[in-house]
Amino acid sequence: MAEEPPPQTPPPLRLEVQTGEHEDGLSAFAPVRPRLFGIAYRMLGSAAEAEDVVQDVWMRWQSTNRKAVENPAAFLATTTTRLCINLAQSAHTRRETYIGTWLPEPVDTSADPGVGAERGEAIKLAVLLLLEKLSPTERAAYVLREAFDYPYDQIASILQMGEANVRQLVSRARKHIADGRRTSVSMGEQRRFLEAFIGAAQKGDMAGLEHLFAEDVVSYSDGGGLVRAAGVPVSGRERVATFIAAVSTWCWKGVTLDWVETNGQAAVLILRDGIPIGLTIDASAQGINEIMWFLRPSKLAAISKSGPRLRDAPVAG
Repeated sequence: MAEEPPPQTPPPLRLEVQTGEHEDGLSAFAPVRPRLFGIAYRMLGSAAEAEDVVQDVWMRWQSTNRKAVENPAAFLATTTTRLCINLAQSAHTRRETYIGTWLPEPVDTSADPGVGAERGEAIKLAVLLLLEKLSPTERAAYVLREAFDYPYDQIASILQMGEANVRQLVSRARKHIADGRRTSVSMGEQRRFLEAFIGAAQKGDMAGLEHLFAEDVVSYSDGGGLVRAAGVPVSGRERVATFIAAVSTWCWKGVTLDWVETNGQAAVLILRDGIPIGLTIDASAQGINEIMWFLRPSKLAAISKSGPRLRDAPVAG
């Protein structure tokens, strides 16, 4: 398999402070930048793409006649959302040709738990995975309402549609999310589930694993065609336990564990020779519902505790 060129590190957002009009542009942009990133990240499921969108919005803001903008925060949120809708449409096409299972790119929320949001539920990886199945416009309506508590009339203005239509979009999106997952346990309980899972997995303890799993548990592995991974999700309590036990010797031998917080939940970086594998779970009262393995190092680039920006390693063989 040919080696994919390493992804380019997005350039840092340049917020040069000058004088006069340019400085005014910065003073309006800087306070809402976390929210703009939060909207873009939830819309796209990629921190790198979200940073690119925020950079684009900043460049557009600099060239805008800001004296004609009555509400800069609303203008910037609108610009961000519309750019994301366009980008999400093309991203959906790209992901149809993605090799193996695509998972959202996790972000470190230990420093900023909400990544600019009033409500944290919409940042969980399990929710972001479900949002991928919505249309870009439905996703935008859900994110603006559920993550940032925008009033319906403002969402209607951003999406350029009637308020009644927006309410229908949000209602359909909520139903889709509710039908697709159970109510999550607390963050502390989720970590205890993850610790117990790792303990049983390290021993290849199938009975212990099955005891932790919900009946319809699913294991997702994102290798992106660069790292060997299960090509399709593995589902069902017995099948997932068998799969985890089968890879236990390889997965846990000679590794160190680095606990991190991603998307408001506990996660682990499994490090072997400096190459990371990300692991997290989603759990409910019925047990572990989803297991997410991030085997492609670039997918972990937004986790600051992992050190320098991670790149995809060459494929052996």
